[in-house]
Amino acid sequence: MVIVGAGHVGGRAAQALREFGWSGEILLIGNETHLPYERPPLSKALLTGEREGASCALRPKEVYETERITHIVEPVISIDGRAREVTLAGGRKFAYQALLLAMGGHLRRLSIPGGDLPGVLGLRTLDDAAALAPRLTPGAEIVVVGGGFIGLEVAASARKRGCEVSLVEGADRLMGRAVPEAIGARVLSLHQTRGVNVRLQTAPVEIGRRADGRLSVALSDGRELTATTVVVGIGIEPAIELARAASISFNRGIEVNAELETSLPDVFAAGDVAEFPSALSGQAIRQESWHNAETQGRTAARNMLGGREPYTALPWLWSDQYDHVLQVGGEPALGSTSVIRSWGGAEIWFHFDSRGGLIGVSGFGERAAMAREFKLARMLVDRRLRPRADQLSDTSITLKSLLRAA
Repeated sequence: MVIVGAGHVGGRAAQALREFGWSGEILLIGNETHLPYERPPLSKALLTGEREGASCALRPKEVYETERITHIVEPVISIDGRAREVTLAGGRKFAYQALLLAMGGHLRRLSIPGGDLPGVLGLRTLDDAAALAPRLTPGAEIVVVGGGFIGLEVAASARKRGCEVSLVEGADRLMGRAVPEAIGARVLSLHQTRGVNVRLQTAPVEIGRRADGRLSVALSDGRELTATTVVVGIGIEPAIELARAASISFNRGIEVNAELETSLPDVFAAGDVAEFPSALSGQAIRQESWHNAETQGRTAARNMLGGREPYTALPWLWSDQYDHVLQVGGEPALGSTSVIRSWGGAEIWFHFDSRGGLIGVSGFGERAAMAREFKLARMLVDRRLRPRADQLSDTSITLKSLLRAA
């Protein structure tokens, strides 16, 4: 069994192959020297100093040795579906019974003058976090480009470290269509209250080096920001190069069926790189989340061994910012109507499709208030239940009672 991509998905797939009884060779091939690790702490606890990189590892190094999972650090440059083998940059070839593509994605970069200057950083890997964290010192001037989840998390972490933070977003709201506009407004207010200078509807057009060594960031609205570090958080592009070269079907990612198999027999794809049919809507979606990585790796492993198990987990992601958490479950963007459940400074939006079915949930509030309630809200979506809108908005009716009544 060959897994290309030694990140979270690849690590979980290798682990599951052994759990499901595969006793043959497992090759886990990636570009990073690190063994598989979780990414959520990169923009949060690793930047604030609350955790170290080693704590992000999925499993201890010794486990891979015990389970005879071979980790190879070398790029894969081609797939030969007819010969059923992959070729590495150094020329080595490895045959596969089944192949999993879990390469993730590449950071989008700023294609503007000065976008590649020293001090203009991205955040995708452990090494990226290790390079950024020492720069987040009290009084450091940090400009974050991008008002999505990563950009906002970096901004929050930098403020916790005592940095002066400006965040630039080209759209007229934070997080685009990922959350309801009202939640985006609350997130904006939270960051402004915590001292972040948020500039919407503007974008960097040029980055230069000042005489004092700091960076100057010229904006499309004519203004200029000064920074010791610029952090670019404008998303990723799925790493589809191998698939394209092997004539594997792709669109917004590598296209797979419900069993996560690509158009090339016995070649599977999972994680950030895969575009798969949603178990909720049937639409083709691509997810960049811890939950997706954690769950798809296991389904892919099962089917690499000959199973026909469909991937049925529904989308879920969260974002910790200061003492608040934002969570999204299901597919809220497909909702045509919604109702709000509010309590103690927290709120959950329940999204309904045109037929009155519960299609997704979005929530924001302090972590202590959100944790239990949002878990129950997700369960309502997972179980395809159809509670009335007035029941969901009425906080005198517990979500647990709605689950029991179904």
